[in-house]
Amino acid sequence: MAENEKKEEEALQEEQEIIDSTADETNTDTETADENNDAETQEETLQNEKEELENRVLRLQAEFDNYKRRTSKEREAERKYKAQDMVQELLPVMDNFERALQVDVSEENKGILEGIDMVYRQLQDVFTSQGVSVIETEGADFDPNVHHAVMQIEDDSVESNKVVEELQKGYLLKDRVIRPAMVKVNK
Repeated sequence: MAENEKKEEEALQEEQEIIDSTADETNTDTETADENNDAETQEETLQNEKEELENRVLRLQAEFDNYKRRTSKEREAERKYKAQDMVQELLPVMDNFERALQVDVSEENKGILEGIDMVYRQLQDVFTSQGVSVIETEGADFDPNVHHAVMQIEDDSVESNKVVEELQKGYLLKDRVIRPAMVKVNK
């Protein structure tokens, strides 16, 4: 009987070992499945982070391109209109030269008027070289963008909304109005 008991014990131990190894395999399978799920979740998280970072990079790149374009336009406009402040300050000087040239010429002031005329023409040349031009007014249609109406008259011989008289010259710097022309307009 002792032998039978030993054999039974050995059989029970073998069974126990088989059960333990099966349990270990089951646990290993479960752990492997959990590890696979964790890996998949981690992969999804990393993929989402990658997509978010790619979107941020694209947005930053677009913002930077817009910034470069905007600053380029600003620099171009600054170069284009660099003479604006100087021209605005010289316009009253130009007006005074024009008034001085309207004086009646006599033998006494002939030389002075010739000198004033030369300086006036030089100033006009400087304005022209910087892109300054006079706004054409008399006989033109009234345009509130370039004309400043200070008076209105009723004259049947002139079309309605036409500039009748220029009271003060207006000037453009390239395509920008520096000073609108002061005009008298027909109703």
